[in-house]
Amino acid sequence: MGRRSSNVSQYSMVSIGYLLSLLLQPMPAHLQRSAAAVGESIMWALTALLLLVPSNGQAATLEKPILSLHPPWTTIFKGERVTLRCDGYHPLLLELRPISTLWYLGHLLLPSHKKSIEVQTPGVYRCQTRGAPVSDPIHLSVSNDWLILQVPYAAVFEGEPLVLRCRGWYDKIVYKLHYYHDGQAVRYFHSSANYTVPQARSSDSGRYQCSGTMRIPVESAPMFSSKVAVTVQELFQAPVLRVMGRGEPRGGVVVRCDTRLHPQKRDTPLQFAFYKYSRAVRRFDWGAEYTVPEPEVEELESHWCEVATATRSVRKRSPWLQLPGRGSALELASTTAPVPQAAALAPGNKPLSFRKPPVSRSVPSVTSVPNTTSAGLQFPTGRAPTAGPPACAPRRTPLEQSAGALKPDVDLLLREMQLLKGLLSRVVLELKEPPAFPEHRETMETLTPRVPVSPGAPETATVES
Repeated sequence: MGRRSSNVSQYSMVSIGYLLSLLLQPMPAHLQRSAAAVGESIMWALTALLLLVPSNGQAATLEKPILSLHPPWTTIFKGERVTLRCDGYHPLLLELRPISTLWYLGHLLLPSHKKSIEVQTPGVYRCQTRGAPVSDPIHLSVSNDWLILQVPYAAVFEGEPLVLRCRGWYDKIVYKLHYYHDGQAVRYFHSSANYTVPQARSSDSGRYQCSGTMRIPVESAPMFSSKVAVTVQELFQAPVLRVMGRGEPRGGVVVRCDTRLHPQKRDTPLQFAFYKYSRAVRRFDWGAEYTVPEPEVEELESHWCEVATATRSVRKRSPWLQLPGRGSALELASTTAPVPQAAALAPGNKPLSFRKPPVSRSVPSVTSVPNTTSAGLQFPTGRAPTAGPPACAPRRTPLEQSAGALKPDVDLLLREMQLLKGLLSRVVLELKEPPAFPEHRETMETLTPRVPVSPGAPETATVES
């Protein structure tokens, strides 16, 4: 590769010398201009080769130049001028004439080669420095309206201020000023003022518009600007908590809070915090990894993490830790304890709890006859009834477990209601009947419902052998 680089460099120098000899020879003026244009193109190609294949043999990569706009508004009035500036890499090489920057308006190459240019023509502008890619575009709009809404040319990211400017024709004062976001009025000013969102969010994206009146010379009717689209860029993605493996040497399980910054903001420092349920197990710090202690490994799925900037202007939390499967979770944690789940309404009307689901209630009592339940169901020999479902059966959901556990309480409540109904009927009849008929009262006493007041022990069916 080094030999190849040397050959390219020698070829470049020979080409430059040959081109200089051609240009120094006497020739007509029109041929001189053509030769200069051809020499320019050749110099661009040779410079790119020298930059991409340096002496060490490694391919050089140059970043895009940064194109900026001054003043920083993408919409101007007709007749106004703005300044474009291209900041990037400028190599110090032998040149036919100093050419450091190329400017493009759409696909048209502009004649200027300066670092900064003034423009007033609408369109999409780009710039390029020698050997580097083309810059990101800036779209300049020119308006002939009385009122324009100006937005920043640069991308606005989450947590950054978003500034909008409603401007009257050649800076005339705008009265009764309203700003609109997606058709809804969001701010009112008595006279000209900027609308600022201190810390922009993704929800602030949309189409903005402003309206107001101007004195030209008397106060005009309300005028509206054209709608302008604004997009708030995501600073970093929502984090995801992942299991990395076993911790050494103290044991436990290492989890990592993963996220990704926007390419233009890859140098932004981020901090990470870790939680178990709603309790912080490690507050914000620069480390993206946390070791879950061994006693808490069985509740691994109760953990989540949060990512924030150093100023806390942007904060995002991850979902609960998701494990590939119950089997792999047990192998990873080296424990047989079940993974925690959010239990539904527990028996006894207990509130919602993020604890392990309760064990289902025991089955009715069984008589002394082996392999037989109180309902007369037969079990295979050598296999006893268990309180939970068999291992091969699908696991019952917390709602099904709660419904099965509440069924005896519902039956008891129904019986109590029937008893109460009978007692109330008796009281109503006694109040309606006159005391002159004691024999009727004795008859009513014999009709008392024979329903037990409290539930007794469940009856067992005797099975004869």
